[in-house]
This record gives sequence, structure tokens and C-alpha cells, in this order.
Amino acid sequence: MIPTYSERRSSGVESLGEIPSHWTVTALKRTLSEPLKYGATEPGDESDPDSPRYLRITDFDGDGSLRADTFVSLPEEIARHYYLRDGDVLFARSGATVGKTFLFRNYSGRACFAGYLIKASTNRHKLTPEFLTYFTRSPAYDAWKDSIFTQATIQNIGADKYARLPICLPPLPEQQRIAAYLDASCAAIDAAVFAKRRQLETLETLASSILLHSLTIGLRQDVETRPTGASVLPQIPAGWRFGRLKSVAAIRYGLGQPPAELSSGVAMIRATDVDAGTIRTDKLLRVDPDELPPDRNPYLKAGEIIVVRSGAYTGDSAIVPAELEGTVAGYDMVVTVTRASARFIAYCLLSRYVLEGQLLLLTLRAAQPHLNAEELGSVLLALPPTRKEQEAIADHLDVKLAEVKAIVTGIQAQIDTLVSYRKSLIHECVTGQRRITEADVRAIQERAAKLTQEPTLSHTTA
Repeated sequence: MIPTYSERRSSGVESLGEIPSHWTVTALKRTLSEPLKYGATEPGDESDPDSPRYLRITDFDGDGSLRADTFVSLPEEIARHYYLRDGDVLFARSGATVGKTFLFRNYSGRACFAGYLIKASTNRHKLTPEFLTYFTRSPAYDAWKDSIFTQATIQNIGADKYARLPICLPPLPEQQRIAAYLDASCAAIDAAVFAKRRQLETLETLASSILLHSLTIGLRQDVETRPTGASVLPQIPAGWRFGRLKSVAAIRYGLGQPPAELSSGVAMIRATDVDAGTIRTDKLLRVDPDELPPDRNPYLKAGEIIVVRSGAYTGDSAIVPAELEGTVAGYDMVVTVTRASARFIAYCLLSRYVLEGQLLLLTLRAAQPHLNAEELGSVLLALPPTRKEQEAIADHLDVKLAEVKAIVTGIQAQIDTLVSYRKSLIHECVTGQRRITEADVRAIQERAAKLTQEPTLSHTTA
């Protein structure tokens, strides 16, 4: 049962609900030692290590930590007007990160900040920067942001709006206690999340190894092999053939120029719908069937394989399932397997020896990743002699990879639960729904210390 305060009252703010009776709610501007300030509007094209670091939105990771690989600087004469002090809180005012906050602390050098950030320097006798930062990680803050966005045509939060942000204000000792409790709690949660993400990496490696071994060695043990003369796959089973994709399949291009969108039209599969062997259906566009050119053979059949032709996911592929037969391919390529098992070939195109060992090298020849039908057709594949054996390998991979996927799904659900709990815990603490004592702080600090001392968890960024 969550420990609570015995006396509560209405906060007067819907997103905050009831608060402890001895807490107050005030606007952010009333807790500051100076007015909110915009950063410099310089481009940041210098990287002098002796000059102050110039902090931009892109310099912060998703968890709010400062990146080490994005250093740029400003000349002293400009930077001195925008210096940061330990404990300053930076608010992002526009773009994809609008509303995010970053606590500037424990930085050894001098630093200033850019114009798309707004600096808040709290009056430490009223509000600690740590409590403020945690407050901006809560659903109460998210609800306030959403209310701001609904009133504007673009997502942009200026200093005038941040100044009016309603914030819970416990007595200073309680703020410090809550921040200390959340520091330790979030460290413990982050450590657990880090460990589970390591498990996901291990499972990803396992799945890749299962795929590669099955497609290049087969299902039998102690298989006699023969040399191929190709560096991408030096040895294959003695009875297997080493041939190019075009020897077992035909390759055509999709529509290229897409027809007009039509809400009741034919579903069209684009590169963004293809995800490592799966076709996502949640964002499929629909196009006018009357504008489909018959000479492009536009309609997809079950068992055909879509291969992404260009962009960040060039070479990614997925086989068309039965339920998507009759859809059309957009800009990408379609592989129709005619002299082999389509399922086996689809798995080959996802394997390391094809995707990384061949397709990736082909796409790197141009500044923009790109793959054409001739290049795709030249890909070398290890092919068992009979379609029956190819199907047996595909059946085996269906089972084994489904087992791995089930474990991955379970671990991902655990991660989602931990992340959700972290957010709700912060909300409970900073809005007074949970009462934190000194004993609570000591207990969680001891627990967090034990967790973060584990060898596999030592690199977490709590």
C-alpha cells in the first residue's frame, strides 16, 4: 500500500489533483532567481576545446545525459552572455524535443546554450533544480504540455508559457528528500532496464546465429563441406549449390510513382512498412485502383518478397503473407521465387551473410543507399539441392525464431512495465500522492547501491 499524507486539499489544477495540505502550487516564474532566458542564436560551427562548450538540443541523449561526441564551442566574447551554472535547467522550446528538459550539473568546464533552449535558474531557497527536473518527467507536466499544444497551430513553447507552468512546491527539505528518493529509485529501475536490454541484445545475436547456421550448414550435424571460392561464404555443405538469386527468382520494380490516395482503395506497401521480415499494417496507405498500370504487374501474391530499394533501410525485406495478397508494392522491388522455396529465400535475404555481407556493401557505393534489380539479382545464395530440404529448413526456422521472439516479447513487456512504473512513481512523488520519509530514502539507496554494483549493470546511466 502506498504511504500517503493524512491531510490533503485540492490543488486548483486539474492535472495535479489533490496535494498535501502543507504544499503549495505556484507558477514556475515565482520560483526563479532570474527571468527565463533564451540562448544564443549562433550556428555553432567551431570546435575549439579551449572555448566554452555550446550546448544544443542534439547534445543531450534521450535520458537527459550530455553526449561526448557532439562537442562544438562558441568564442568567449559571445559565450559569456549565455553561461550555464551547475543546477540550471534547460527547456526545449520547439521541434521534435519540445517540452523536454535537461539538468545541467557536474560539468567540469565552461558551457553556454543555444537559442532553441530556455534556461531556468531556480531560487534554491524555494525550489531545487532536481525537484523541478523530476516534476517535468511526470504525467502532470505532460498534461500541461498537451494543453499548450492544443491552443497553438505549431508545437512551440516559449518562455512566456514556461513562466506560467504550475508546479507543486513542497517545503524545501521534502523536495530534497523526494529528489534523493527518486535518484535512487530511478537508478535501480534503470539498472534493471539496462540488464533486460542486454538480454535482448543476446537474444538478437542468438536469432542471427540460428538463422546463419541453418541457412549455410543445414539441419544435420557433422556435414561434409566444400569450398565456394567466395569470401562471403567460403564453405557450404557438399551437396548444396552456390548460385545467384536471379537463377531462382524474377525481380521487378514496384509502382514507382504512386497513384492518388483513396481511403477505400487498394493497400500499398512502402519501405516504412517493411521491418526485418515483417510487414507492418498499421500505417498502410490506400491508393486508387483505377490508376494502377497493368503493365507493371502491380498486385502482390502471397509468397513474393518485398526488398527495400533505397533510404535508411535499403536491403530490408519481408515475405508477403496470405492476408496481404492483392496489395501493391510502392517504390521497392518485388522478388518472385520460381525455382526454390520462397520461404527459404526470404530467410536468406535476412541472414548476415546476405544482408551484411553483400547487400550492405552494394548500397555503400553511392552517397545515398540504393539498390537496383541487377545488384539484387547478383546476390550469392547457398541452396540445398531440393525444395523439400529448403522447406524443412524454413519450418525449423519458423519454430526456433518464434521461440526466441516469444522470449523477446516477454522481456520487452517487462521493460515497458518498468518504464511505466518509473514514470508513475515520479508522478506520485512530485504531486504528493506518495509520502517519502528519511527511512524510505535510506532503504532505496541501499537497494540501488546493490543493484548498480552488479557487473552487468555497472554502465547504466541512471
